[in-house]
Amino acid sequence: MSEPSIITDPADPRLADYTGLTDVELRRRREPAEGLFIAEGEKVIRRALAAGYRMRSMLLTAKWLDVMADVIAEAEAPVHVVEPALAEAVTGYHVHRGALASMERKPLPDAAEVLAGARRVAVLEGLVDHTNLGAIFRSAAALGMDAVLLSPDCADPLYRRAVKVSMGAVFAVPYARLDPWPAALDTVREAGFSLLALTPAEDAVDLAALAPHRLPKAALMLGAEGDGLTRRAIDAADHPVRIPMAHGIDSLNVGAAAAVAFYAVTAAT
Repeated sequence: MSEPSIITDPADPRLADYTGLTDVELRRRREPAEGLFIAEGEKVIRRALAAGYRMRSMLLTAKWLDVMADVIAEAEAPVHVVEPALAEAVTGYHVHRGALASMERKPLPDAAEVLAGARRVAVLEGLVDHTNLGAIFRSAAALGMDAVLLSPDCADPLYRRAVKVSMGAVFAVPYARLDPWPAALDTVREAGFSLLALTPAEDAVDLAALAPHRLPKAALMLGAEGDGLTRRAIDAADHPVRIPMAHGIDSLNVGAAAAVAFYAVTAAT
């Protein structure tokens, strides 16, 4: 058990992992380099621990001590207790969930390892929005996708915002980077997957008409909000597919499109 310690100085070096959490550029460089990520909120912290991530430290306001008592009792890492105003001064925002934990990252597996035994995977190109990325991971977990593969320029799934939006689903779905892009898509095809590129193009095949749930292995490719998949990614796919739209709507938010497509490839499999 780690005995909680009260900290009153925002410059205390024990709080270094939590400084400037709203500085996206700083955190996305710093966190992978230092092998850490931040879990926010009781449920996310518990899910990170359940997934086998090791805690470096925990930062709590006093009212969360009882809620997190069982976690504290088992923690080998230091537990820091601060006033809400100090937490805001350190992190840069109002920590309304009252609980943060700095966690150690695990080594990232390679694509072949993630694909082994998988039948339904998502392949993401250029997803830099952490909210969309987190939403896609949450849908992937909820709808039974086996893995997520990311192009080199995709955002970090373990960035605080992505973890929070996914409600910890980033811990439940294996993921890996595909590099070089798009040449590494050959790794997916060689593993027996049909590559389905999601696009609003009118000449694409209706996703339902393709009956993707009957494919032995399917990899759904999705691009960034607005731009969608690049031409070279679509050209590397086996089939361009689309979700039919009504009422003159030309496309869905990528998070919504992903959820629809994930259901289409996992239904009745």
